[in-house]
Amino acid sequence: MNQVVEATALSVLADPTRARLVQLIRDAEGGRALVGRLAEQLGLRQPTVSHHMAALHAEGLVIRQPEGRRVWYSINPDEADRVTALVGTPAFAAEEPDWGRVADDLAARYRGVFSRETVARFLADSRNLLAATGAPLLASRAAAFAASRLDALHRTEGNSIGTPSVLFVCVQNAGRSQLAAGILRQLAGDKVTVRTAGSAPAAEVRSAIVTALDEIGITLGNEFPKPLTDETVKAADVVVTMGCGDACPVYPGRRYLDWDLDDPVGKPLSVIREIRDDIDQRVRGLLAELIGASVT
Repeated sequence: MNQVVEATALSVLADPTRARLVQLIRDAEGGRALVGRLAEQLGLRQPTVSHHMAALHAEGLVIRQPEGRRVWYSINPDEADRVTALVGTPAFAAEEPDWGRVADDLAARYRGVFSRETVARFLADSRNLLAATGAPLLASRAAAFAASRLDALHRTEGNSIGTPSVLFVCVQNAGRSQLAAGILRQLAGDKVTVRTAGSAPAAEVRSAIVTALDEIGITLGNEFPKPLTDETVKAADVVVTMGCGDACPVYPGRRYLDWDLDDPVGKPLSVIREIRDDIDQRVRGLLAELIGASVT
């Protein structure tokens, strides 16, 4: 496997939709599947599934097999072991992930930056924190969470490249903070580093939040609820809290904002749209302050 795939497959499969697609393809009859059938199984639109399949194909995790007007997808045989390490064995067998291999891949990504011991420690801690939330896809998500924390730690050690960093925090990291982060990522691109966390994170982002973002052309990507950690707060220039009270630690040199927003839990989609649009206006104002330009 080439080094690019080793460095990115962890984050690609942290997306719950992509991980589920990989599982469905691998466990399908004949080990291959069509986009239309995958869309039916997941209850998604075909263009959405096609977008995810393009990302998986770009990373070499799946291969395309044209057959007339149809295109079949199957797991790249060269990546079968890595897929199993990240998303589990076929048919959801309850075997323990290959944590040693996950740690090795993550250590290769941070070679020359952090020792393998440090990487393994962050991976183990991230695994335990996510396991406590009941999060699925534990291996791939723990790897992605550990990578995010290591990136944050690297920044706090004086390795900032000048890009402003914003952390959105709510209680479950499954609603308001995900809406804000999705909108800011869409508007700012690589001009702002965006992270999220929850004081008591849920296992999954709520489906209504995914729908509300999809309506305005924003995909959730590989985001999932993550616990609040010190290094993530320390790496932020701006910390935006949304109903999480005093759970977020306060460190000197950071700007703290508290956005008074309704909690979308249990609300109909019409109300969630109003919350989303309120967040959108706040995010645009914040971005204008961060990059010194108006956002239309």
